[in-house]
Order: sequence, then structure tokens, then C-alpha cells
Amino acid sequence: MSRQRANALQMLGSLELRHLRYFVAASDHGSFRKASAALGMQESTISRAIRDLEDKLGASLFHRRVGGVCLTFAGERFLETARVVLQEIDLGIREVAAIGSGENGCIKVGISSSLASGFLSDLLGAYKKGHTQVRIEISDGRPAKHVTAVQKLRLDVAFVAANHQQEDCVTEPLWCERLFLLLPSGHRLADNAEINWLDIRRESYVISDIALGPVFRDILLQRFVEFKGEPDIQSQQVSWEKLASLVTFGHSVTLASEAATASQIPGVVYRPIVDEVLSFSAVWSPRNDNPALRRLLSMARVMSRRSGFAGCRASG
Repeated sequence: MSRQRANALQMLGSLELRHLRYFVAASDHGSFRKASAALGMQESTISRAIRDLEDKLGASLFHRRVGGVCLTFAGERFLETARVVLQEIDLGIREVAAIGSGENGCIKVGISSSLASGFLSDLLGAYKKGHTQVRIEISDGRPAKHVTAVQKLRLDVAFVAANHQQEDCVTEPLWCERLFLLLPSGHRLADNAEINWLDIRRESYVISDIALGPVFRDILLQRFVEFKGEPDIQSQQVSWEKLASLVTFGHSVTLASEAATASQIPGVVYRPIVDEVLSFSAVWSPRNDNPALRRLLSMARVMSRRSGFAGCRASG
């Protein structure tokens, strides 16, 4: 901030804002009468306010004449300062109003699913299109880690799979996605339209330790418990894209949500697993008063209703 602007704002503490507005109006119109008409108030109110302002400043601001008023030398110098103060106040009011209406600001979003396609991709795309002045910061990671960040107000909202109910958070289901198995193109089941768990109970699975990996691990453990043994699961600290590339080597298979299937990888086929669906929810803190968050949640609810989401049998 320039020294002039800093001095102008410091002066505001000892003056009333209305005095400055009346002074600028009188200067612009060259008359107390015309200024009062423009502001919709009595001329005596303008005149009295200007006298009070001159008393506080210790200098005359206007030469009073029969035909109106004109600025003194002190008035000319003060006019520049008064305009700066009013401009700063008006700018601040507009900025606060924009933030308060959710048209400006920043929203921090935690995700654990793919943005290649699907509900979340459409939601964030539509939100950004309608709120161009809102900065969206996206963090990828484990659902549990995101929920902790939401509790501590380090994230505004987390979009997570599975059930992450927390006493101090609000959880609202929004959409569902089918669960897919990723197979090498030469796999014995690659030509099947759908996959049954029984057919893949002896496969080796490679799962990421980030994003949806922990959710997929839980699903595998639950689905294979009836086979009286744990599935062969290898963990990798890599992104989903790199994980899927490992499938092309032909030694392992992996899981993915439906949104991720838009990212086609050569040598890999995607097959839905029969009757397996992931439910995704928004999780946020009721203590979070970010207006941009309220706008995003409102848009998410509308999109959820339009998509016909009415709950689903979720995996896990």
C-alpha cells in the first residue's frame, strides 16, 4: 500500500465517513444546495457536517459565495485524500460482499477419486465456470486423512468413498460409481462383460497406499473372507495411473472406481464387478463458515438430485 493510501486510511479513524461523502459531493457540485439534492437530504445537514469537518481539521475547506462554494487551497489538498479514503472503503465493501456471496475467495477440496470423468469432475468444472473468481485448491490423498484435515479446518470439504461418519462433521452422500477390475488385455477373463468375485479369488492384487487404495483393500478383505483366506495384496506408493500401468506386466490386477475408467491405458481392460458399487459423500465441518463452501455444497445437492441419486448399496 502506498504512503498516501496508508495516511488516508489512518485519518479515517478520527473522521466520520459521512463527512467525507458530503465534502466530496459539495466539491463535485460546487454548491451545498446541489449536493443536498443529489444526496436526498436537507442543505442544512450538508452545511453543518462540512462545518464540523472543518473544525476537526482546523482549516477552512470552502470559500462560501452567493452562487455556491469553491475549494480553498487546504480543501484542494484534502479532496485528494478524501477520494482515496472513499475509494478504499467502497472497494473493501465490494470485496467483502463478493466473498460473503461466495463469488470470490478460495475453497480447499480433498479428493480420493479420479477427476477423469464422472460426478466430481462435472461438479468442480461447473463450479469453476460459475465462480471464476474463486480459487479451487485440490488435495489428493487418503479419505481418513482428508476427514482429519476437515475437522481441523485445513480443508473446506472432502469428497470420500465409504462411510466416514464423524461426530463433529457432516456427511452427505451424493453419488455412486461402479467398481471395476483392471486386467491385462491377455487375461483369461478379459473377454467377460462382467466379473464375479469367485472368478478372481486367486488373483494377485496391486493396490496403492494413497487415494482410494485403503478403501479397495477393505473391500477385498471383506469379499474374500468367505474363502477362508486373505487375498494376495501388494501395496505400492504410487499414483493410480502408475499402478494401472503395472497391470500391463500381466502379473497383477487392480481395482478402480468408474470415474477412472475414462483414462484408458494401452494393454489394460476395464471390467465391472457384479453388483459392486461405491458410494461417495461430501464431508465438512459445521464450524466452517466459508461462503464458497456453501455454494459448492448447494450445487452438489442439485446435481445429485438431477442425477437421480437415491442411495445405493455401497461396497464395504
